Amino acid sequence: MEKRILIVEDEKNIAKVLAYNLKKEGYDIDIAYDGEEGLGKALSEEFDLILLDIMLPKMNGFEVCERIRRTSQVPIIFLTAREEEKDKILGLDTGADDYVTKPYKQLELMSRIRANIRRSSGEVVTERRTEAAGVITVGELEIDTEHYAVRKNGEPIELSKKDYDFIAFLAVNVGKAYSREDLLKEIWGYDNYYGDIHTVDVTVCRIRNKIEKDTSKPEYLMTKRGVGYYLCKR
Repeated sequence: MEKRILIVEDEKNIAKVLAYNLKKEGYDIDIAYDGEEGLGKALSEEFDLILLDIMLPKMNGFEVCERIRRTSQVPIIFLTAREEEKDKILGLDTGADDYVTKPYKQLELMSRIRANIRRSSGEVVTERRTEAAGVITVGELEIDTEHYAVRKNGEPIELSKKDYDFIAFLAVNVGKAYSREDLLKEIWGYDNYYGDIHTVDVTVCRIRNKIEKDTSKPEYLMTKRGVGYYLCKR
């Protein structure tokens, strides 16, 4: 059965070219040209992935993403010309799975689409997912792998699905540092060539804002210089 992708893009030429290329790859495509139309389609129809522009008429991409996430975990990739880190953090914080900046390479975009659909459909199984369900305690943090929840001092921490996947993977492998490239492969399902390593940095920054007392002096989500990131055993 063909995988369905919704393109939400107000520039019609870009949307039509993108749709043409995706159809050649065997996807079933629908297009919305403003935020309100995109939200309506996303909430009323079934899609395997959504490609979402940020600067849209009627309702911007951040708002659309946030509204979708209230009821759906469909993979969302932002397509945007905005490269500022604060925009990337905001985009991921609203629940997007990734972002691709314009102009993008066709092969890179296709790779990310395939990876996100595979992960969403359960085709990618990482070391983390083979672990028995339970609660992993790291200092004041509790990572509940059965209920997909994270708590600190007993209080729930609101995380996106991708943030949860990230911290749960590191919790299962507590104390072990992973490079950005390894994390892209394990969490996003991207190969090293087509993954944007800055996606990892943005994700780390966002998670630290939620779990650390002082983000300038993290106690949990640590950086190992020259290697990557790890969750401290404490």
